[in-house]
Amino acid sequence: MRYSETHKAETHAKLVKLAGRALREKGPDRLAVAELMAAAGLTHGGFYAHFKSKDALLAEALQGVFEDSRQRRRAVADGLPPRQALVRYIDAYLSPAHRDRPATGCPLVALNSDLPRQSRKFRAAFDAGVTLLVSEFEDSLMAAGIADSDGLAASVLAAMAGAIAVSRGIADKRLSDALLAATRDSIKLRLGLPDPMESKDGRQ
Repeated sequence: MRYSETHKAETHAKLVKLAGRALREKGPDRLAVAELMAAAGLTHGGFYAHFKSKDALLAEALQGVFEDSRQRRRAVADGLPPRQALVRYIDAYLSPAHRDRPATGCPLVALNSDLPRQSRKFRAAFDAGVTLLVSEFEDSLMAAGIADSDGLAASVLAAMAGAIAVSRGIADKRLSDALLAATRDSIKLRLGLPDPMESKDGRQ
């Protein structure tokens, strides 16, 4: 059966999205092409109609993962004043929900430990995604009127990603929740941001 170009594009996008979930959940080394194609309802042989290689799939899926992360961040803060938007983002990032859903979570946490073994193309895609993420977070800090935003952006994001990574390794959920709460409070204090109750009341 001959499919239209629209069908091919839709199938390609579906494969990239499925690969993005598997990438965050399993890591690039354990992402199996045969399993991916089966999950999409396709045969293994159809893979090369969409990608030149697994490496090409991984790089494109990683780009999609970073874009998905950006869209989620924007959705969380949509319509809020800058300082409240920043509080909302920090609370959402450092939440049990984010911790418990690695398949849709931040790529900084999911993929950092896998990078040394990956191709130059994959690492370049990761570097580009991180650079854009830090730049946009810096813009958010600037919009919120936080001084030294260029110096803070990378270190705050690293602290947030590190807290999620550690929280996922803690078996005791109460201890894990407490770690996330303490990190939320510490980062907001460091940035001079209002607490959640102030945010809800609209005070800054």
